[in-house]
Amino acid sequence: MLTTAPELLARAGSDFLKHFAPFDRMEADALAFVAQRAALGFHPRGRILLNPDMGLPRHLYIIRHGTVQVLQHVAGESSHLTLGPGACFPLDALFAQSPAAHTFIAQEDCFIYQLSADDFGELLRISPVFHLFCTRHIAKLLGQARQQLQDAFAQRAAEQQTMTTPVGELLKRTPAWVTPDTTTQAALDQMTKLGIDCIAVCHADLQPVGMLTYGELLSRRVPAAFDLAQPVAQVMRPAPCTLPASALAYDAALEMARRGVRHLLVTDTVGRLAGVLSEHDLFELQRIGLRQVRAGIEHATDIETLQQAALDIRQLALSLIAQGIGAEQLTRFISALNDALTQRIITLALTRHDLAGLDFAWLAFGSEGRHEQTLSTDQDNGLIFVCPESDDKDTSKLRLLAFARDVNQDLAACGFPLCKGNVMASNPELCLTPQQWRHRFGSWISEPDPQALLNASIFFDFRVLYGNASLGDHLRAWLNKTAKNNAAFRRMMAINALQVAPPLGRLRDFVVDDDGTLDLKKTGARLFVDAARIFALHTGVEASGTAQRLRQSAEKMGIPQTEVAAIVDGFHFIQSLRLRAQNLNTEHDAPGDNTLRPDTLNDLDRGILKEAFRQARKLQSRLRLDYQL
Repeated sequence: MLTTAPELLARAGSDFLKHFAPFDRMEADALAFVAQRAALGFHPRGRILLNPDMGLPRHLYIIRHGTVQVLQHVAGESSHLTLGPGACFPLDALFAQSPAAHTFIAQEDCFIYQLSADDFGELLRISPVFHLFCTRHIAKLLGQARQQLQDAFAQRAAEQQTMTTPVGELLKRTPAWVTPDTTTQAALDQMTKLGIDCIAVCHADLQPVGMLTYGELLSRRVPAAFDLAQPVAQVMRPAPCTLPASALAYDAALEMARRGVRHLLVTDTVGRLAGVLSEHDLFELQRIGLRQVRAGIEHATDIETLQQAALDIRQLALSLIAQGIGAEQLTRFISALNDALTQRIITLALTRHDLAGLDFAWLAFGSEGRHEQTLSTDQDNGLIFVCPESDDKDTSKLRLLAFARDVNQDLAACGFPLCKGNVMASNPELCLTPQQWRHRFGSWISEPDPQALLNASIFFDFRVLYGNASLGDHLRAWLNKTAKNNAAFRRMMAINALQVAPPLGRLRDFVVDDDGTLDLKKTGARLFVDAARIFALHTGVEASGTAQRLRQSAEKMGIPQTEVAAIVDGFHFIQSLRLRAQNLNTEHDAPGDNTLRPDTLNDLDRGILKEAFRQARKLQSRLRLDYQL
C-alpha cells in the first residue's frame, strides 16, 4: 500500500537520507524536491519489486528499512547481492531508459521510498551532484560486470552443447496456448497456474497468430479500468516472431536481438506450434567453452575440422558480446583464438612443404598485429626469413612462397578472406629477409609519400605469430630507433592522421553519411589507432596494441593517468559499438560491417559516443600541438 507523505519526509525522511550518498552532498533544493515528491511504500517479504520482464522501471527505489536481494545472472552463473537502508536502485536502468538487468526481491518486510521515473529525470536535471553520482555508479557497474564476466568465463569447463543446437531440442514443456477469443483474465490465470510469463495465441489447428507476455502488459502501463474480460486478441502481440524447430539456437539469439524480444514461438514442419523459447532458455544452453575450442584447434588434422573451429570461435565471440564482455578483452580474446587457428594451419602446412634449414617467422600486420581483431577481418600477413648458407636467397624464397600460398588459401577457407590489397605472405614483395624489410621500412620513412604513409599504417603494427620471434624483435627495435630519430617522418604521419576528423557536428550531434550512418572504423577507431602509433614511435614504445601504446606512451610523455584513461575508455567504447554492429549486421559466418546509425542508440549510448569522439579530438589536438600543425 502506497502513501504519499511529503510532511513525513520533510520531518524524518530528509534527516534519514542525509546519512547516505548522494543525498549527504546533495543541494538543499534538490533534497527538498525528493522529500516533496517521494512516497513511502510497504513491501512484504518475497515480493518481486523489479525484474527484466517488467519493462521500463517506473520508480527509483530508496530503501528506508529492510533489505532487498538482487539476483544477478552472469555468463550463465547466478549470484546474489543484498542491498540495505539508503541503497538506491535501479539507477542504471532509469538512467539508460531500459529494463532492469537484474531481479530485485524484498528479502524481508521493507519500507521503501519511491520516486517516479519522471521525477528521477527532473532530479538529474536540477542536481549536478546526483547526475555525477549516477554516472559514476554506472561506470562502476560496467567495470564490475565486465570483471565478473571475465572471471566466470575463465572458470567455465569445456561444454558439450553449442549454439548450433536446433531450437526444437531446447523446448522443455508442452506448449501452453489459448485461442484468440479467450478472455485476457483466463489467459493470465492459465499463465499464473503454469508459472510462465508468456503464452501463445493460436487457432484451433495450432497455427500461431499472437503472443501475450506479462512484460508487455506491464510496460503498457494498463490503467486500473482495463477490461480483463475482453478477448486476448485485443491485447496480444500480433504476428509473433516464429522459427522452425530445425533452426539453430544461434538463429534464435540473432532474431531476438534484431527484434528486441525475449520470447519467440517454435513451429513444426507444417507451421503448428511446437513450443515457446525464451531468452532464459538460450542462456541456460551450455555454451562453447574456451578450452573446448582450443582443444578442437590443437587436435585438428584437416582443414574441415579447422573450419568448424573457426565457426565455434565466432559463435563464442557472439555469445560474449551478448553478455557484455569489454571490448579490449574481447578483441584480444578473438585475436588469441585466431592466432591458435592460424598457428595450427601453419603447422599442418609445414607437413606438406620441406622448409628444413630455413629460419623464418610469420608476421601478422594491421588489426591482427595489434591484437584488435573484430568479427569482420581479412588477412594481413607476411614472412621474414634468413637464408641458410647452403641455399641461395631466391630458392629459399620460392619454397616459402609455395608454403605461404597454401596457408593463405587455408585461412580463406576458414573465413578469413584473401586481402584485396594483396597484403599476404604469398606476395613476393612481403616475403623478405631482415635486410630487405629494413630497406623497405627505411624507404617509407625517408620518402613519406601518401602510399608510404598508408603502408606504414598497416605494416608498422606487426608482431610474430609463428616461428623465430627474435627476427621480429630485432626488426621492431630497428624500426623504433629509426622512426624516433626522424621527426619529419612522424610529422608527415601526423598530417596524414589529421585528414580524418571526429564526426561531431556543430548543429547536430554527429556528422553522418547520406544514409544516416557513420563508419566506426574509418572515422572512429582509426583516429585512436593512428595517434597511438605516432606516440609509440616517438617514445620508443614496443607494444603493438593501441591501448598499450597509449598507456605506455602517456607515461613517458607526462600525460596524466586520468586523461589517458578517458582516452582509452573512448577507444574501447567505439570498439564495443563496432562489435555490436558486426553482430547485428551479419548472417552466420558472413562478415558484418562497421556502420552505425546514431539515431538507433539510446540517450546514454549517444552521450558516451559523443564523449568518445571528444577524446579522439583531444588526441588530434595533441598531435597538432606536438608537430605544430
